[in-house]
Amino acid sequence: MDEANEKSEDVISMADSSVTLEDIEGELLKIEGLRNVLVRRESELRYMMDDIQLCNEITRLKRELQKLVSIPDQDKSKENRTREEDLLQQISKLVETRDFLVDDVEFERLREREEDIEMAAFLQPKFQNISGRKASLQDQKMVPKSSHPPTSFITNTGLTLLKDCCGITCSIM
Repeated sequence: MDEANEKSEDVISMADSSVTLEDIEGELLKIEGLRNVLVRRESELRYMMDDIQLCNEITRLKRELQKLVSIPDQDKSKENRTREEDLLQQISKLVETRDFLVDDVEFERLREREEDIEMAAFLQPKFQNISGRKASLQDQKMVPKSSHPPTSFITNTGLTLLKDCCGITCSIM
């Protein structure tokens, strides 16, 4: 038994002796939270980039279509009519793609909201002060101080851009 005690005393931790396991777990949770925020922001930016590219392409095609539509019917060639139909189909496909993108953003926003609620419920019991008083997640700065959990990985500005871009900027159909 003395040999076992001697061996355990010989083990030296890499951690500073003043750092507790709870301190390390707390820091790991904060880092995980920051990582999640960054992953969500990256996803938001990718959606926004895709949306901007779609809107730019739709706008370009609409300008070309507008030029063709402005030609009087009697002056239109067969190529012009074919090109008009082709442009309408391309615009329609891009609008459909953008609609899927907006739906996907909304789905992701709802999924993230559910994840936030589940994580807050999971973490709540883990945050207790050493004195035994239960600390709220707000005290631990894990959740914003509003009465609601984080609701979106898409910022209001980003979501507004996705919803309004083709309605205001592109003026689709």
